[in-house]
Amino acid sequence: MSENNILAKLEGLTKKFETIGAQLGEPGALSDMKRYVSLNKEYRELEPIVAVTATYKKALTDLANAKTILATEKDAELREMAKEEVDLLEASIPQMEEKIKLLLIPADPQDSKSAILEIRAGTGGDEASIFAGELFRMYVKFAEKKGWKIEINSSSEGTVGGYKEIICEVKGHGVYGILKYESGVHRVQRVPQTETQGRVHTSAASVAVLPEADEFDVELNLNDIRKDTFCSSGPGGQSVNTTYSAIRLTHIPTGIVVQCQDEKSQLKNFDKALAELRTRLYNMEYEKYLNEISKKRKTMVSTGDRSAKIRTYNYPQSRVTDHRINYTMYNLPVFMDGDIQEVIDRLQVAENAERLKESEE
Repeated sequence: MSENNILAKLEGLTKKFETIGAQLGEPGALSDMKRYVSLNKEYRELEPIVAVTATYKKALTDLANAKTILATEKDAELREMAKEEVDLLEASIPQMEEKIKLLLIPADPQDSKSAILEIRAGTGGDEASIFAGELFRMYVKFAEKKGWKIEINSSSEGTVGGYKEIICEVKGHGVYGILKYESGVHRVQRVPQTETQGRVHTSAASVAVLPEADEFDVELNLNDIRKDTFCSSGPGGQSVNTTYSAIRLTHIPTGIVVQCQDEKSQLKNFDKALAELRTRLYNMEYEKYLNEISKKRKTMVSTGDRSAKIRTYNYPQSRVTDHRINYTMYNLPVFMDGDIQEVIDRLQVAENAERLKESEE
C-alpha cells in the first residue's frame, strides 16, 4: 500500500468519523436506540485511526521540510540537524505505516464484546474433570488481572473435584477479542492423583468461547421459547433443592436448550438464560464466518472444529506448548495461576500477520 493510498484512506475515515460524531450529536439520535448503539460502536472503533492520522501526517510534513532544508540550506550545522531528522523519520515512518495497515484492516466486530466461556471435561475420566476445574480457575485468575467479571450460568461437578462442564459469562470490554484464542482442546500430561504406579497420563478438556450477543443483535420472540423450572442442585445454601428457581429455556424453532441455576432468584436465572440463548442463536450465524476464517488462519479454531488440539500442559517438565504457533514456555505453575497474556500476545501478533497477508492478496 503506497503512502498516497494510506493517506487517502486515513482522510476518508477521518471524514466518516466526523460525520458519525455529528449524527450522534443530533437531537433525535436517541430515538432509534439500535441505530445509536451501532453508530456509537463505529465511532469508538474509528477513534484510534483518527488519532494516528494526525501523527502520520505531521511525520510526512516534517520529513518533507527536513529534505528541503537538506537540499537548500548552506549552514553546515542546520544541514546536519536536518540530516539527523531525515534519518530518524525515514526509519520511523515505515514502522508507523505497518501499524496503520493493521488499523485499516476491518476488525472482527465481535472482538469488543463480552463472552460466554464453556469448559467441558474430555477424555481422561476424573482427571479430565479435575483439569477442567483448573482451567476454569486459570481463567478466573486471568479475568481478575484484566478487571473482568465472571458469572457462572450452570455447572456439573466432577465426582472427585473439578467440573464435568461449566458455562459462564465473562463480562468486560474486549473480552471475546482476547479469549477467542482459547477455543479448542487443551491437553494435560501428568501423573494423576489416583495413579499409584507414578505413570504419566494424558487427559483433555475442551474450551469454547462465544461472543455474547447484544440485545440488538438478535430479536427473540418469547412465543418461540418454552420455559421450564426445576430445583437447583449442588452447593448454594438452604434454597437449593427446595425452590424452583432454576430455569431451562428451549428455543422451539431450533431446538437449542439452555439452563441457568446459579442464582437463587428465578427472575435472575431467567435473564441469564435468555442472554445465553440469544448468544447461541447469534453464534449459529457467526459460526459460518469462523469456519471460513479458520481455514486461512492457524491462530483461530472454528466452532465447528472444537476437536483441534491447541495447547499441551506438561507437568513433569513444567512446560506449556501452544501448537498453533509452535511456542513453548517453561513456567507452568505461573501460567496456571492466570499469567497467560504472553501467549495471547504472541497469538495476536501471528493473527495480525495473517490478516495483513489476507488484505494484500
